[in-house]
Amino acid sequence: MALRLVGGRDAAPRRSEPLPMLYVVALPVLADKDRVALERLRAQYHPTEAGLIGPHFTLIFGAAPEEEQTLAAALAAVAAAHDPFWFRLDRLSRFDHPPPSKAAWLYALPHEGAGPLVALHDALNPHPTGPEFEPHLTLGLFDSAAEAERVARIVGRQHLPIDGRVERLALLRRDGDTLTAVASAELGAT
Repeated sequence: MALRLVGGRDAAPRRSEPLPMLYVVALPVLADKDRVALERLRAQYHPTEAGLIGPHFTLIFGAAPEEEQTLAAALAAVAAAHDPFWFRLDRLSRFDHPPPSKAAWLYALPHEGAGPLVALHDALNPHPTGPEFEPHLTLGLFDSAAEAERVARIVGRQHLPIDGRVERLALLRRDGDTLTAVASAELGAT
C-alpha cells in the first residue's frame, strides 16, 4: 500500500485552510495517575493538540483523505494480525527544529514495546518515504531547546518510568481544529 502524504515537494499550492489529513494512532491504556500526568503535561506544553487527543503513538502521519478506505482496511487487517503488548516509557528525547527556529519538541520514548510499535508502523506503511520511524509520545513543543531540557529533567525525575499497554488502533481524520475517529480496531481481535 503506497500512501500519498499531504505536504512535501509534490503537494498542491497552499490554501488558506489546511487540507484534511488522516492519521493512524496506537491508543495506550495507562494507569490513572500516569494518564493524568501525561494529559497535564500535554495540556501545559502542547495545548493545541492536547485538546484534540490524549496520549498516543502516531503510526501514520498526514495521509491524504482519499486514502481513507485503504487505511481503514489496512487498520483492521494489521490490528487482527498483531497482539496487544506492554510498553515502558523510560527516556526522553528532544528534537530541535532546523535553524533559524529555536523551537524543540520533547518526546517520551519506549524501550520496552518499541519493537511492536515499529512492527505496526511498518505493516501499515510498508513503503515509507520519510526518515526512519522512532516510536514516541509527544509531550510538548517549546520555544527553545533549553526550555525543553529543563522540563525533561523535571519530567524524568517525577514521572518516569510509565508503563502501559497498547490494545487498540484508530484511524483519525483531522479537518482544521476537529479530529474525528473514522475507524478503530482492537489488536488481536479476529
